[in-house]
Amino acid sequence: MTESPRSTLRVAMVGHAFMGNAHSQAWRTAPHFFDLPLTPEMSLVVGHDAGRAAAAAVRLGWDASSADWREAVTRDDVDLVDICTPGSTHAEIAIAALDAGKHVLCEKPLANTVAEAEAMTAAARRAHANGVRSMVGFTYRRVPAIGLARRLVAEGRIGEIRHVRAQYLQDWIVDPEAPLSWRLDKAQAGSGSLGDIGAHVVDLTQYITGERIREVTGRLETFVKERPYPAGETAGSLGGGGTTTERGPVTVDDAASFLATFTGGAMGVFEATRFATGRKNAIRIEVNGSRGSLAFDFEDMNVLEFYDATQDDDTAGFRRILVTEPTHPYVGHWWPAGHGLGYEHGFTHQVVDLVGAIAAGTDPAPGFADGLQVQRVLAAVETSSETRTWQEIPTDD
Repeated sequence: MTESPRSTLRVAMVGHAFMGNAHSQAWRTAPHFFDLPLTPEMSLVVGHDAGRAAAAAVRLGWDASSADWREAVTRDDVDLVDICTPGSTHAEIAIAALDAGKHVLCEKPLANTVAEAEAMTAAARRAHANGVRSMVGFTYRRVPAIGLARRLVAEGRIGEIRHVRAQYLQDWIVDPEAPLSWRLDKAQAGSGSLGDIGAHVVDLTQYITGERIREVTGRLETFVKERPYPAGETAGSLGGGGTTTERGPVTVDDAASFLATFTGGAMGVFEATRFATGRKNAIRIEVNGSRGSLAFDFEDMNVLEFYDATQDDDTAGFRRILVTEPTHPYVGHWWPAGHGLGYEHGFTHQVVDLVGAIAAGTDPAPGFADGLQVQRVLAAVETSSETRTWQEIPTDD
């Protein structure tokens, strides 16, 4: 007897640059390593240029291409819309997709403003009543070492949480002659290091601790105020008007730092910067508790450091855990112990969790409400930098 064909989940992806490449690999790879309840079909990829979208479809494995994101929303043969575009487009695409009955995966941060994130969350709640699911792409949650850290905290292995330290360090625009891009334009990106990479460590620390940030005070800084336009481009081609100039303004932050208080009373210290010379993608999290500590650095992503304060003083010390055992989160579906995973695997795990939730009719995490809460933290940091005050984070009833 042959098995009946498994139900499919037909996916359209909007955007095919950096994140689109990573998401495409995840959609291709997930069903080959995990026993998914639905089989993803890569139906449509969308880009703003028809020629490049067609080339991306061939290169990345999508069945068809389009230059209009509305096609992804209106087509009957699309079940889920995966949004990998700049933040300025998230709200319009996501709300239209949800209202059309499509599941949505949206890259982080959820939106460029709290108002947009609130509108997206409201649309997600309306759609939820009809069985439509939505999720925000905070993929670093899916690193096995991060999953293990969350498990150890939930099991009480480090006791009452007292300190949280988080850094996201990059250096890709240290050179003042590095050209402008959409990520340096507030109209498109919403914010700079704060939203692009700071959002990740906000989500990670809340995920690991199981607590929310309730107040912040911080500072934003832009070290290089203007930059050259990329070769062959002008202010008009980047969406800044029609003038032809050689240099344009940087309208987002280069670096952000802030203090935070968590709902359980823990003290938090956060830093996000694109000016940490020599640091390429260092995500550093340390959590100190009454019974122990945890430490993680993405540049050594298969390792979690654990200190157990209940051990004898003669042998106590940080333990280096190689998170590659089949008992660790997600790892049992990949390679033998000791064979590490990489950056791309978090995106595959994201697909696995999202497809599983859709098939089970449960809520994937993080949902749009979680994305809205992170957006409120980002907005509070920005307001605090402007006013030099502590800001409370609003919460929904």
